[in-house]
Amino acid sequence: MIAIFYLVLQILKIYSYVVIANVIISWLIAFNVLNTSNKFVYSVLDFTYRLTDPILNKIRRFLPNLGTFDISPIILLLLIWFIEMCMKLYLAPLIF
Repeated sequence: MIAIFYLVLQILKIYSYVVIANVIISWLIAFNVLNTSNKFVYSVLDFTYRLTDPILNKIRRFLPNLGTFDISPIILLLLIWFIEMCMKLYLAPLIF
């Protein structure tokens, strides 16, 4: 049970890194630092989009339209942080 607890925490941490990488790569593409015609850049961008877009699209449905400013990754990172804190505060005492 302890191993599953730590595995879930690590998966949440890695997923938060993927969300941050998705944001940074999309900014770099928007500012023409990276070019999507490069196969490596495109494959990394596609990988991060496939992992993050299903959840980000669900969050975007509930948010008001803020124009070009997208706060859904921030809300997703806050949700991941909240889940981690709840696991550490409420599940950890039950397991240990």
